[in-house]
Amino acid sequence: MTNVFIISAPSGSGKSTLVNEIRQTIPNLAFSISYTTRSPRGHEQDGKEYFFVSRQQFEEMIQNDDFLEYANVFGNYYGTARRFLAGAEEQGNDLLLDIDVQGAAQIKSKLPDAVSIFILPPNRSELEQRLRRRSQDSESVIQRRLYEASREIENYGKYDYILVNDRLADSVEALKAILLSQRLKRQDGTDVALSAMAEKYRLENVRHRLQPILQSFGKTAAGVK
Repeated sequence: MTNVFIISAPSGSGKSTLVNEIRQTIPNLAFSISYTTRSPRGHEQDGKEYFFVSRQQFEEMIQNDDFLEYANVFGNYYGTARRFLAGAEEQGNDLLLDIDVQGAAQIKSKLPDAVSIFILPPNRSELEQRLRRRSQDSESVIQRRLYEASREIENYGKYDYILVNDRLADSVEALKAILLSQRLKRQDGTDVALSAMAEKYRLENVRHRLQPILQSFGKTAAGVK
């Protein structure tokens, strides 16, 4: 049976780097490349980072029910095509989805067994520094991304696992443990060390770490639904 893994994070949290590392180290893991109506940035290539399509093409795909999920983010459409799940199932692979909180909610409603992982930055200040180091966005875009980040983290409680991405190497190992332990569980197998490491990042086991992060965004754990 195909495992579906959902990874979400505010822009600048290091999600793309994590996903790239995982794709190189875990075998039999298919990756869904999202469709989008936004323009390519920098060295992005069609069919590599995204499939870049027109708004009309995207809306035709919506009408044809081609998407597992789609959302409008910053005025642009983003969506996951059904064909990626079908392809993963045919080839006996698991499927990794890099999607935002709107898309994650849609996937979980359709595929309740999907495993969801939310990536958090260590704090708001570090997130802002990362966004500025990318030096590809204007000041207004950076401020908008910070505002959106504060809204997105309100959804952390809807995810199965939470990773605070303060050290890349540690986050990669944690993510590997989550994916591989879930894969073993589906196969009626177990690895005590992997399972123990993965459990450390379950939502209920990391709440104590989240309070200062949430506070840096002006949030409190008690006030987040």
